[in-house]
Amino acid sequence: MAQAAGLLDQDQLSCSICLDILKDPVTIACGHNYCMGCIKGCWDQGDHTGVYSCPQCRETFTLRPVLKKNTLLDEVVEQLKKTGLQAAPPAHYYAGPGDVECDVCTGRKCKAVKSCLVCLASYCETHLQPHYESPAFKKHNLVKATENLQEKICSRHDKALEIYCRTDQQFICYLCTIEDHRGHDTASVATARTEKQKQLGVTQSKFQQRIQEREKELQDLRQAVQSLKRSAQAAVEDSERIFTELIRSIERRRSEVKELIRDQGKAEVSRAEGLLEQLEQEIAELRRRDAELEQLSHTEDHIHFLQSSQSLCVPARPGDLPSITINPHISFEAVRKCVSKLKERLQDICKGEMSKISKACGAIGIYGCSTETREPSEARGTAAEVKTCLICMKPWQNKLRLMCTHAFCEACLRDSVSRVGRQCPVCLKALTVVGNQPEGTMTVETRNVFGLNVHYNIPSGIQTEAHPNPGKPFTGIQTSAWLPKSREGQEVLKLLRRAFGQKLVFTVAATDGAEDRVILNDIPHTRDVSECRKPDFLQKVKAALRAKFIE
Repeated sequence: MAQAAGLLDQDQLSCSICLDILKDPVTIACGHNYCMGCIKGCWDQGDHTGVYSCPQCRETFTLRPVLKKNTLLDEVVEQLKKTGLQAAPPAHYYAGPGDVECDVCTGRKCKAVKSCLVCLASYCETHLQPHYESPAFKKHNLVKATENLQEKICSRHDKALEIYCRTDQQFICYLCTIEDHRGHDTASVATARTEKQKQLGVTQSKFQQRIQEREKELQDLRQAVQSLKRSAQAAVEDSERIFTELIRSIERRRSEVKELIRDQGKAEVSRAEGLLEQLEQEIAELRRRDAELEQLSHTEDHIHFLQSSQSLCVPARPGDLPSITINPHISFEAVRKCVSKLKERLQDICKGEMSKISKACGAIGIYGCSTETREPSEARGTAAEVKTCLICMKPWQNKLRLMCTHAFCEACLRDSVSRVGRQCPVCLKALTVVGNQPEGTMTVETRNVFGLNVHYNIPSGIQTEAHPNPGKPFTGIQTSAWLPKSREGQEVLKLLRRAFGQKLVFTVAATDGAEDRVILNDIPHTRDVSECRKPDFLQKVKAALRAKFIE
């Protein structure tokens, strides 16, 4: 029987239905073994069909086989249980992707639950028992199962990192305290953890207090925003009503002027038509006399001639022949000039009043920031024509445009962020600075000797509204730059990727005569390998990115 224990393993003595060690083992006609209860339960479900089969090889039996306990196999199982064979662990005990495997298990590895910093091994629940039961393992340091045990071991002395050096701020082993860290301020990892946890507790209390203050400010700010929205809506409605009344008043004045001009024109036309009628009558009378004189001049009767000529030669009376002077430049030019002057005066009044309105709007602010306004001549136009910061109401200084389309001076935006956090001061959306860089690609090539070679490719295209000359073409760019292959260089590369994604690395510049072209923005780049390795180069790049809130 002892020889059987050496020939059989746990899998061979397991039931393929319950995956556990066989209990009351039975062997069916095809030769496969099962727990009696498991195979009975399986065949009980097939009673309604009258067909019984082996769960493994699928051999069928028309009559339900009679099950008898395999006494020999049962004795083998019992003997192996006494020699240490245990039931197979459930499926979730086995290590899967991302789990730490037990270093002792053979075959299929179980999931480790603890790692020993002394043994430098990880153990499942079964193989961990000696560490709990045997006195030899009592002083071993067990931690949560981890794959990176070597990181917790001193690379120089192969001892556990059990001590923290406050002087050098690094973890060391006890041999390090005798050699390189002699005389340094050291403490056990547990003590250092306790001290640091106290510090973190104080910091956490400050954070919680700050959170409460900020939550109160957030609540107040939301209430202020709601109040501002209601006030703005009321002002819009009142302004709409007032401007509607003003427009109606101007419409009435327009009708009055129109009627006045038409009435005066009708009166003058009526008077002129009366004079036209008199002139026509006078001309007809003169023509009649002229015809009579012409006829009289041909008569041969001297007496008749003398008698008729006396009446025909009587001149017209002064009152019958009115004097008419015609103005060759008659027009309503004076009226037109008056209306034009009225328009100019109204425009001047509106311009002055709009400046006051702009100042009054600029003086409304939720935050404690400057509300100085522009001169009247700089009164705000449409949204596309706004050329000033929405916080200080002055022309932009180092303009920064956000993804929400609002734009601010760099200093004003930093002041706002320091007071209310990384959000747009106007619409309160998350603060993300964006530029006008055209579409393109950024790739990185690692050179083991030289460092990181960053390649940019922005093809030529047509300018948008964000560029100097919308609708006109621009020339693209293909360029590269170097970064050191160091930890700080890798960090700067990540920041540059963010800046490129936010369209901040390049811009379109207008040129005199030639086609506008893509150029690098104000973020430092270098094509000189030695230049990128200078101590202050990466600091300059970080400072430029920090100015654009990339950090």
